Amino acid sequence: MIPDVVADLRATFDSGRTKPFTWREAQLEGLDRLLAENGAELEAALAADLGKSATEAYLTEIGFLRTELAHVRARFRRWLAPQRVPVPLSLRPARASIIREPLGVVLVIAPWNYPVQLTFGPLIGALAAGNTALLKPSELTPTVSATIARLVPPYLDGVAVVEGGPEETGEVLAQRFDHIVYTGGSRVARIVMRAAAEHLTPVTLELGGKSPAWVDGTTDLRTAARRLAWGKFLNAGQTCVAPDYVLAPPDVARRLEPLLAEAVADMYGPDPRNSPDYGRIISAHHHARVVELLEGSVAAGARVVTGGEHDGEAYFAPTVLADVGLDSPAMAEEIFGPVLPLVAVDGIAEAVAVIRAGEKPLALYAFTEDARTRRTLLRETSSGAVVFGAPAIHLAVPSLPFGGVGGSGMGSYHGEHSVRTLSHPKPVLRKPSSPDTLALIRPPFTGLKARLARRLM
Repeated sequence: MIPDVVADLRATFDSGRTKPFTWREAQLEGLDRLLAENGAELEAALAADLGKSATEAYLTEIGFLRTELAHVRARFRRWLAPQRVPVPLSLRPARASIIREPLGVVLVIAPWNYPVQLTFGPLIGALAAGNTALLKPSELTPTVSATIARLVPPYLDGVAVVEGGPEETGEVLAQRFDHIVYTGGSRVARIVMRAAAEHLTPVTLELGGKSPAWVDGTTDLRTAARRLAWGKFLNAGQTCVAPDYVLAPPDVARRLEPLLAEAVADMYGPDPRNSPDYGRIISAHHHARVVELLEGSVAAGARVVTGGEHDGEAYFAPTVLADVGLDSPAMAEEIFGPVLPLVAVDGIAEAVAVIRAGEKPLALYAFTEDARTRRTLLRETSSGAVVFGAPAIHLAVPSLPFGGVGGSGMGSYHGEHSVRTLSHPKPVLRKPSSPDTLALIRPPFTGLKARLARRLM
């Protein structure tokens, strides 16, 4: 069945139906209608699988996508227009240009944490570039997956959905695609890359990682605490660009402790378990993993500032840890849950050393008004993105590329960057047969002709 689905998508692409801008605009408009007309159903599915509130679901998934769609629809024809480039004197008269050519069939493998946004987000660029696409939603969000599979056919042409778990994903990866966009963890990313290598298929990998936040005494700590708490505990901490840990001088870390606890209480009330705005952990397996990180860190000397409560299955309170050492379990891997460690360091130099000691993160956040500190972070660290003054908000800027570097991923997308990633820049050169200026640069080279050829080159 899956080979037949891919074959149908390739036949659609090969027919030439996807190349006219009218087809591309129709698909982008269809995706926008899908989101607009079925928003309530998608919100209900997100609530069923992840415990997301309707407002959070709209802001971070449905509304997020519609904003990017509006941005792309208004500009994609201009992005894809042929681009004239200069020609060397030795080849004139001639005309050179670059045209953007669609790749073919694009595979999108989406994760479970933002299953609507990260399924349809890469699809926007794929359709604008003139490709067909196969969508593989996560089996860990079965309600969302089934909803997407049911909604796509009435609204979109040249797009198919395959549901299922690892077995179906393996069968999908055995097929030949022209580009693969994968969002998730590094373990599966290696599987995706090995499968892609069989067909020499290019990949875009968005992998997350331990995104640090630096806070110093030059910033408004209350504002910093509110923004850190929002960015960390959104979607119960299950956000690839969430601040994973905070680095701060010892006095700043101590002052942050009560402010973070206060921010959590302001957002979710005295018992976040009863807040309609606080989500749940996706599965018992992931819940147990976060519990183990918390308990191991406390055993290693960390102190719970706020939170720490959890049940045996899905609820885990927004938790702030202080006195966290660099050898703590909470610092050994990406937490991907609602636990925020505070790590005291002597200053920006030690903070940079800590950041550089690990894999390059997907994002780096800094709360500082000191220009020298900002320059140091920009110059001496490497990350997918740098944001000063807030976490995670760079994703909401469609004109910025979103992507990792090193262990946090490769390639980028969003807006124009999606369209360019999912199309081929094909060079086109037109050289008239008369006058035959190429005669000056081909043998035999003698006398005046040799001197002219050297000057032309």
